[in-house]
Amino acid sequence: MAASEVVEIELKFDVDAGHTAPDLRALPGVIGATEPETFTLDATYFDTENLDLAGNRITMRRRTGGHDAGWHLKRPTGTVGARRELRVGFDDAPADGDVPAEMLTPVVALVRTRKLIPVAALSTKRTVTTLLGSDGSPVAEFAEDLVTAQSLLPGGHFQEWAEWEFELLGDRPDKNVLKAAEKILQRAGGRAPSSASKLARAIGSTPSVTEPHVGKRPTALELVVTDIAIHRNSLVAYDPLVRVDAEDAVHQMRVACRRLRSIFSGFPTVLDEARTAHLNEELKLLARILGEARDSEVQLALDESLLRSENASDELIATLAGAETAVHDRAIKAAHSAMNSERYFSLLDAIDELIASPPPGPDADLEATEAVDRSIAKNRKSIRKAQATLATLPEGSHEWTEQLHLIRRRAKRLRYSTDAAEPLGRKKYRKVAKAAKDIQSALGDFNDTAINRKRLAEIVGSGTASGQDLFVLGRIDARQENDSARALEAYRAVAKDL
Repeated sequence: MAASEVVEIELKFDVDAGHTAPDLRALPGVIGATEPETFTLDATYFDTENLDLAGNRITMRRRTGGHDAGWHLKRPTGTVGARRELRVGFDDAPADGDVPAEMLTPVVALVRTRKLIPVAALSTKRTVTTLLGSDGSPVAEFAEDLVTAQSLLPGGHFQEWAEWEFELLGDRPDKNVLKAAEKILQRAGGRAPSSASKLARAIGSTPSVTEPHVGKRPTALELVVTDIAIHRNSLVAYDPLVRVDAEDAVHQMRVACRRLRSIFSGFPTVLDEARTAHLNEELKLLARILGEARDSEVQLALDESLLRSENASDELIATLAGAETAVHDRAIKAAHSAMNSERYFSLLDAIDELIASPPPGPDADLEATEAVDRSIAKNRKSIRKAQATLATLPEGSHEWTEQLHLIRRRAKRLRYSTDAAEPLGRKKYRKVAKAAKDIQSALGDFNDTAINRKRLAEIVGSGTASGQDLFVLGRIDARQENDSARALEAYRAVAKDL
């Protein structure tokens, strides 16, 4: 189905019904206006019984009337006054009136298996004036609305009100016009809106998702729950992006899984370990599924980097990148399948339940700083132990390489555990996190070169490469050998920082 998305930048004002609107042709860049048009817009708003969408400042509606009749999904952008609106016209929507798939994809991580039901019915008499610029193109749209709303929730009530809406139009909207319009409309009698949206006003109070934060002297449990909420939010935010295979989305969602797991492993006695073990295993499985797609993404990027500036044949390019593309496509399909499963939605529900009612462990009441210090000390000790073992192994041996990989994994665990202290805002924790990240990055680069050189050797060993391609492969291998040495040098330079 065809769908389009725009970013709305608008102002809203409450006004008295019948209040005369000001002449907005005095706005900067505006030289004229169309004749006002009046429409009747009838909309049904959909949400879950728990109001999962409204609680996240999202609205989904089916609306008739006006120039953009169809299904609309509005979501926050992070910018005050701006919202993303996804639109699907009736010609592209299911004939049976079901919610279009395009509307569900961005919110399925919030809705999960819960049914979308009508929660409000609104009828709006809208009078629209389009303001025009010097070249006759639309600059902004001013709407005078008379709204009647009926909440369809149990005990819902009927309301009527009037409001003004001013929305910037065009590919390059001028924020100065918005500021000037705000002043004019306020002077003309516009008041701050009593609700963020028509739906919020229609249904009244809704459960609101707030940004996780800790107080001045949090306990270990308070810090851990805050961190879990932060990474849960990240997981849910990247879910719709993974579903459309957006750049870097798989990586970020996988990181959210790993960070959640690092909370359980880094602070095992703060929560009841017996009650979080299953959650930890489910996150591990999800991270592994996402990891297959992520690994193929990384390898595709590496292949592109390896072939850059090289005169490689089409056959060699296909050998390096073609097969990996097919692997990536299969891995993404597997990830999507997992993310549409009841098991995945149960995992998200279980995380929410944990945040709402965390099972305390024996160290739940420790001061957060003490719990973080213990976790850092434990992880540092494990890294130093691994480094001591590394020093006893022959450099370049299989065991030596595996030990470097172990140090990298432990550095990552330390980094994630230390990042968990970020809500505390302590400088000393940031220094440890940086040192762990530097080690992880250097050894990650070393590991990449080892994987690449093994693949190059396999291609050479297959006997399928031509003479020119063999020369190219040799050049690439030489570069990788140098990169490996630099990565190892970088690791040694920062290894002592822990």
